[in-house]
Amino acid sequence: MSHEAQKHDLVISRVFDAPAERVWNAWKDPEQVKQWWGPDGFTAPLIQIDFREGGTSVLCMSSPEHGTHYSTWQYQEIVPVQRITYIHNLADADGRSVDPVAMGMPPDFPQAQRHTVTFRPVSATQTELTVTEYGWTVGQMMELSRMGMEQCLDKMAVLLAAD
Repeated sequence: MSHEAQKHDLVISRVFDAPAERVWNAWKDPEQVKQWWGPDGFTAPLIQIDFREGGTSVLCMSSPEHGTHYSTWQYQEIVPVQRITYIHNLADADGRSVDPVAMGMPPDFPQAQRHTVTFRPVSATQTELTVTEYGWTVGQMMELSRMGMEQCLDKMAVLLAAD
């Protein structure tokens, strides 16, 4: 198998000092998502959450240096306070999926990528969150996604600590 063809699931876990219900709400409340979506240096000027199986959320992250980027999360499965599975796509400002290559991404950038977020209570006051992004091509874009998600989770930790 050539290096280009290798697919790898990106798995990122973090333990938060917050009960599972609190961490869960950070994924479904648009005002909370706005505070953590996007890597360092980005704001989230638009977050439209349609949190139901079959629903699609539209998320926007923006920075002066890197411009404005839209994504959609189309929910496939929602198991309250346990698991969220959604299909991630890059999108235009109207929430229509777009071809990543047309947006300037490399040809191996995943389209219609499945993501699973799990919530596991460690104790009454701690929750392990695991984000799995399936089917990345091993390389720079996967590492940028890892770094971006880790920075999002850093922001989420600040949000959850503020309670």
